[in-house]
Amino acid sequence: MAQQIGYYTEEGLLKLKTELHQLSTVERKKCTAAVAEARDKGDLSENAEYDAAREAQALLEVRIGKLKEVIANARLVDESLLDLSKVSILTTVKIKNINNGATMKYTLVAESEADLKAGKISVDSPIGKGLLGKKVGDKADVQIPAGKVTFEVIEITI
Repeated sequence: MAQQIGYYTEEGLLKLKTELHQLSTVERKKCTAAVAEARDKGDLSENAEYDAAREAQALLEVRIGKLKEVIANARLVDESLLDLSKVSILTTVKIKNINNGATMKYTLVAESEADLKAGKISVDSPIGKGLLGKKVGDKADVQIPAGKVTFEVIEITI
């Protein structure tokens, strides 16, 4: 399977690297200690605590591996090179819901940086996909769980 390149801000990439460091140093030691402690409690064939500790350790290693892969394939986006004539990753777009007249402002980011409360939506979300490549004045028909919604692009900024 081909590696998927992810585009990140400096802040988002730093967050991933910090999480990787935390998992690799602190959490890995905790898991190893839990496995050792459970092993000391007797017969491993009937030790549910040992099985649970080993499973937790395996899940941690999978997460660490996945983070390493994401970081290795991450590309930093230079905001000074963004084309503000159309919606793309790291642009902030002001949109109007044609159905109800409400206006919203979102910054399109990588999935791992998405935070709706902070106004950051994933480029892989239905709204993000629908807005990509649109210019000011363009309309985007987006299929969301509540049904089909039409948005008009009002403004594109950084």
